[in-house]
Amino acid sequence: METGKIAIMGSGSWATAIAKMVLEKVPNITWYMRRTDAIESFKRLEHNPSYLTGVHFDIHRIHFTADINEAVRDNDTLIFVTPSPYLKSHLRKLKEKLSDKYIVTAIKGIVPDEDYVISEYFRQAYNIPDDHLAVIGGPSHAEEVALDRLTYLTIGSVSQEYAQAFASMLASSYVKTKTSDDIIGIEYASVLKNVYAIAAGICNGLKYGDNFQSVLMANAVQETDRFLRAVYPIPRNVYDSVYIGDLLVTGYSNFSRNRVFGTMIGKGYSVKSAQIEMEMIAEGYYGTACMKQLNKHFHVNMPILDAVYNILYERISPAIEIKLLTDSFR
Repeated sequence: METGKIAIMGSGSWATAIAKMVLEKVPNITWYMRRTDAIESFKRLEHNPSYLTGVHFDIHRIHFTADINEAVRDNDTLIFVTPSPYLKSHLRKLKEKLSDKYIVTAIKGIVPDEDYVISEYFRQAYNIPDDHLAVIGGPSHAEEVALDRLTYLTIGSVSQEYAQAFASMLASSYVKTKTSDDIIGIEYASVLKNVYAIAAGICNGLKYGDNFQSVLMANAVQETDRFLRAVYPIPRNVYDSVYIGDLLVTGYSNFSRNRVFGTMIGKGYSVKSAQIEMEMIAEGYYGTACMKQLNKHFHVNMPILDAVYNILYERISPAIEIKLLTDSFR
């Protein structure tokens, strides 16, 4: 099975890293970016002007466009890498139909106001068939992909044929790939790990040490497992890299924007001031509210999620909330 013509839908660091991987296997791509000035700067500099500026591209192999309809019309596989809070605003411009396209989501978030993971949103809102949906998961900082550092990715889809074709296209000397049919579990785990990375950052900002961080991550794994069992009860091993690996790298790495955001909150920044200073989207901020709302239907015991929500949205003191959380751990 072939992936056909490929479009990258997004302009951030992960979109840039994915474009780098794809162009190592295919002769050319379409790259949709919302801003025409960013496209012109990219063409002139031969690298993304805002993200992973050390990665240089052969711009003659890239067709840039600021027209989402052109990108959809002229390509078979669309890799969406826009921040989840902005996905709907991008898609509102869409007049071309999506139902005959292959949709790959590399977005680790939930669509706000819909409380759907991304694949479910495409399924419900755009009638994308299950076997035309896939997700990229696993521990994968864009900064390390840019440096050709060893990375392990999992491609989730109910169509193992398409998952394998896409996995083979991304595989390289520094990217190892495998497939899974747990697309929903991968997506929910990727949302939760951002929430837990914020928790880890808050604890870091409050000067909790490595001993407690390890206990926090251990409890986060258990919390993830409880939720996945409730929302999508199929056989899975949460100790696979696509689950626990993604959690650990996001919770511990200084590349993690969610951990950085949490650290700022732990140090006393307000949510708004932390967001302004970061100049990047911390998906876990939006994911926290969405998961809190979603869990009203499942009633899973999720003390870490609750603590992060109370700090970010109820403005409870981080020191008080984390102290209560520590008392609940064993």
